[in-house]
Amino acid sequence: MSTSEIEHPKSEIKYKHIFFDLDHTIWDFDKNSEEALRELYLIHQLQEIGLRSAELFIETYTRNNHRLWAQYHIGAITKDELRDARFKSTFTDLGLHPELVPPDFEDAYVQLCPTKTNLFPHAHETLEYLQSKYTLHLISNGFKDSTRTKIAGSDLAKYFQHIIISEDVGVNKPDKAIFQHALDLAGAVKAESVMIGDSIEADIRGALNFGMDAIYFNPYQLEKPEDVLIQITHLKELMVML
Repeated sequence: MSTSEIEHPKSEIKYKHIFFDLDHTIWDFDKNSEEALRELYLIHQLQEIGLRSAELFIETYTRNNHRLWAQYHIGAITKDELRDARFKSTFTDLGLHPELVPPDFEDAYVQLCPTKTNLFPHAHETLEYLQSKYTLHLISNGFKDSTRTKIAGSDLAKYFQHIIISEDVGVNKPDKAIFQHALDLAGAVKAESVMIGDSIEADIRGALNFGMDAIYFNPYQLEKPEDVLIQITHLKELMVML
């Protein structure tokens, strides 16, 4: 029996509402970002200014982007600060002056990346199954324009009764206010609701601290904190669990 099978016996709770995160949970942010960055690396001829390895550039950017998003989730930095810092930090880490970042690089990335459509395996299949049994909703800390582009391009809107974007609400997960807003909008109660996401702080602890169940999506099989009780490593596992 696999670890995941041990950790998520079939739920005895009759949920009515399932709330999903988008980035890194349904929409494969890192894969889509890598595709966009490889294209922009060539278009902007980054090799000519000293970035000799596209792989190292992408790896360094991904690490910085994850770090900055973690700060954004908890309100430590703003949207503009995140966007201003992620490529400058990457260039600095790679030994280049941050002013060498092409002036329109961030804007080009923000325009291109959300048009990518890679989802985690079995995303459509799983959402279609769950939609037949539950009412599905989306809660995203992503920026509103990018989030709407991702959802439209990946044909995801049809699964969700409500799409809640933190920029529209004015607070980010893990703030209890966004979870309460989502429940109020859905006409749901905590006991009949569950949050599914990849971020321990924003999705899982945010929901648990609010008093709602949570399922940790952990596709890279990172070490699971002790306070996180239920995890999956593949979306398809939800079809067994729920």
